[in-house]
Amino acid sequence: MGYPIEYANYWEQNVAHSKINYEYCKANPLGRWGYSDKSWGLTASDIPGGYTASSPSNDVGVIAPTAAISAMPYTPAESMAALKFFYYTMGDKIWKEYGFVDAFKLPDLWFASSFLAIDQGPQIIMIENYRSGLLWNLFSSAPEVKAALKKLGFTAPYL
Repeated sequence: MGYPIEYANYWEQNVAHSKINYEYCKANPLGRWGYSDKSWGLTASDIPGGYTASSPSNDVGVIAPTAAISAMPYTPAESMAALKFFYYTMGDKIWKEYGFVDAFKLPDLWFASSFLAIDQGPQIIMIENYRSGLLWNLFSSAPEVKAALKKLGFTAPYL
């Protein structure tokens, strides 16, 4: 997709953001138990006793599976490794009736009991976008979306 010069390349920004998240957890500068190249994901989520927006600058030791899984189109190998770790290694501690729980903190053996739609939805959507591009293609084929993108100065072959 082409982008107006005054705006960022959103694809590159999403790739960079996902890689920062992955590399931070992989490097594990605070020595968090449970962080690795297969167990990563910092984003807004439940935490023990509340809710926060985790990031490298606000690392409270909680992994949110949605961060790694929703990054599938941007970091496919890293996200797939995380998905397999979450499902096959963490297993029924974090995989429940509605999918992955919102978050977990291994040092405390804390596993959220919550499933937040704002986290579950992006996982499903981004896995399918990685797999087939279906949702991106449907969205970008809508006449209203095309008109809005053109008006904003975006360029792309489908416009």
